[in-house]
Amino acid sequence: MKKLSNRRMVAGAAFLGAFIGGFGTALAVSQPHTEAALRYLQQALAELQIADQDHSHGGHDGKATELVNQAIEEVNLAIQYRNTH
Repeated sequence: MKKLSNRRMVAGAAFLGAFIGGFGTALAVSQPHTEAALRYLQQALAELQIADQDHSHGGHDGKATELVNQAIEEVNLAIQYRNTH
């Protein structure tokens, strides 16, 4: 039951992040493909965080989480750049 609870918590956090991120760009330039990519990365991060809980992937899931976080940061920077230029 704990895994289900953790899954819901991570999914809720991902939804909240996507909602806040989407709300912040609502008044900015429309970037549907970049924003879709950001949502997919956030969903991937949520799934990796769930997978990382059992530590059965030889550390690769942790590295994947780190790289997805970096990708999210870069996509956010791209969105910010496009909104200001």
